[in-house]
Amino acid sequence: MAEVVLSPPPDHETMTSAPALLSLEGSTGGSIADVEIVIPVYNEEAGLEASVHRLHGYLNEHFPLTWVVTIADNASHDRTWGVACRLAGELPGVRAVHLLEKGRGRALRATWMASEARVVAYMDVDLSTDLDALLPLVAPLLSGHSDVAIGTRLAPGSRVVRGAQREIISRSYNLILRTLLGNGFSDAQCGFKALRSDVARALVPLVDDESWFFDTELLVLAEHNGLRIHEVPVDWQDDPDSRVDLASTAMEDLRGIGRMLRRFAAGDGNLPAGALPVGHPVEPALTGQVLRFAGVGLASTALFALLFVVIAGPLGLDPVTADVVALAASAIANTAANRRLTFAQRGRSGRRRHYSAALVVALLPLVLTVGALVAGGWAGIDSLGGDLAILTAVNAVAAGARFLLLRRWVFR
Repeated sequence: MAEVVLSPPPDHETMTSAPALLSLEGSTGGSIADVEIVIPVYNEEAGLEASVHRLHGYLNEHFPLTWVVTIADNASHDRTWGVACRLAGELPGVRAVHLLEKGRGRALRATWMASEARVVAYMDVDLSTDLDALLPLVAPLLSGHSDVAIGTRLAPGSRVVRGAQREIISRSYNLILRTLLGNGFSDAQCGFKALRSDVARALVPLVDDESWFFDTELLVLAEHNGLRIHEVPVDWQDDPDSRVDLASTAMEDLRGIGRMLRRFAAGDGNLPAGALPVGHPVEPALTGQVLRFAGVGLASTALFALLFVVIAGPLGLDPVTADVVALAASAIANTAANRRLTFAQRGRSGRRRHYSAALVVALLPLVLTVGALVAGGWAGIDSLGGDLAILTAVNAVAAGARFLLLRRWVFR
């Protein structure tokens, strides 16, 4: 590989007037590398040299594909940039870029979007993930089988050494993610990921986050757009010198999840038509849908109960009329919420059919509840509390059938 062209590290005055990205460009002899591996760093002067030498040695000895390593320094204020420049000058196939603003997501965005490699990847500077997983990570992307590939510490076959606190936090975060966003991938946070370059160029512009949530947002958007995500069980050992602030990172991640929920509710997050030649439809995760359906059901049941009590109480209408009116109003609200939150159907496309079919499905609990009220009257139940208890029980029984009809017919 050709010699890397160096320039001195920028001083403070240079940095304040320079563009957002200063780069040291390495050459691969005019050919396009199979894989570009990005190592985002921030104030990593202590461990950067050893890690890059270890990675460089492994790639030379064991990796059968062509490669380039890019050290992406995002606004370090120690000697990281100087170390990166020296490594780029000493090691063939290593280059460095310097960003004037902090953020791992920002560093990956800048390097991936500018890459000419067929596959772009990244790994944490501590090399916690065993490097033997690198070829299984990128091979399905180069073959065209998959669009995105991730290392996972939470799949059968993974071997993980880390403290109990990090284990609990990681599993809890991924559980929250699956519950609220319904994703199917197992590990959002493992610092070992790769994408086909055409996928990165299409998908990365949709990602808003510039920091730690970048990974999660990228994966959620990939799955939302029907892209194939390949998972590789990894051997992973926790870095005891990690500087990640777990509390602030957790809060940032939770805010990111909330932002994604609002974004999907608004119908955002879709790749433009023709951005990629092929999409791969995926079946939404059942567990997440059930939990969201249950949450919407609890809210609409509370609305129904409130309306029924008001209509049959202060307004003095008979229980059957109160049931019909309250059920109709709550059914409309329930359909709107399930359409957006549970089944991720947004925008005008199919909306009329969705509402029409969902209201037909709502006739099921209506028939059952009216029948239950009539049966309760025959059995001598004539109190408001008794009627409400019967209706709540029957609505709960009907909920399972409604969910199946909504999932398999209305919002399929």
